[in-house]
Amino acid sequence: MPQLDDINCSLNFSSDWNVTCNNMQQNAYSIALITIYSAVLIGGITGAILMICILKSNIMSVTTTAVLNLIAIHVVFLLTVPFRMYYYASNNWSLGPVFCKLVSAMIHAHMYIAFVFYVTILVIRYLTFFQKTGRVEFYRRLHALGYSAAVWAVMLIIVLPACISQYGNSKLYCNTTCFHFQGELEKSWVRIVNYTMIAIMLTTVSVLFCCQLYILWKVVRQHRADLFAHQEFWAQIKSLSFVLVMVICFVPYHMFRIYYLQHVKDRSCLSQQNEVYLALTALSCFDLLTFLGRGSYLYCPASCMSVKSIFPCC
Repeated sequence: MPQLDDINCSLNFSSDWNVTCNNMQQNAYSIALITIYSAVLIGGITGAILMICILKSNIMSVTTTAVLNLIAIHVVFLLTVPFRMYYYASNNWSLGPVFCKLVSAMIHAHMYIAFVFYVTILVIRYLTFFQKTGRVEFYRRLHALGYSAAVWAVMLIIVLPACISQYGNSKLYCNTTCFHFQGELEKSWVRIVNYTMIAIMLTTVSVLFCCQLYILWKVVRQHRADLFAHQEFWAQIKSLSFVLVMVICFVPYHMFRIYYLQHVKDRSCLSQQNEVYLALTALSCFDLLTFLGRGSYLYCPASCMSVKSIFPCC
């Protein structure tokens, strides 16, 4: 039985925000979210285990360091997925508001930390291609650890605690609900942060996509005769897969977010639709499975002749 305070807070919140859905709509969104997160959990765990088992390359490689960090952020996020599935299955949150905000924030932390390391991998690959170098490495192992620590520190020590402490304070939210903090969008700084992140994400992905197409065009022109037998072509196809992960998983959410920010108070069920788009960003956990394919040589530029490990020269 819901507490009287929970009923009152629900009525007060709904009076200002048109967020209610009928039972049929609510069940449909819950089923969709449970299905997406179930696939994410299975695919993410499978990819992480397989990559941990086969990753034996040089830790000083920039790309290898980025991939190891991708594995780490996927694993940390996957630990929170069962709690999301529990909530959407029971439609009741009983683990407290602080833990709710932590679980809610982790999907955003996962998306943006993964985005940083995707960009790192792609930029290093592009530098390798244009400079014709075999690999890009940190001078010392401490530099690789420092780079990783800096990214994690900014997100998990500065940004995440700040968001948790500030989010969920402007409206009377119910203790038995979770992942619905639409009232925060009334704050001007929240809207500014949202629009800024949307602009950064869409601009960066667009630039990387154009660069990748240009590189593929150059490779195709250079190796027309034996294109499919050439290592450089498959290396760029693998780079393209990273760009496509961002295009497929991250871009739809940020495009919808523009509409969401403008109409969240006007449309019923819009917050549930936002949750579905947000859940799609978690499909980026499947990125690790892209490393398990035709052969390890697919992951190296042509200037590297070694095929002994997955990232011998990235």
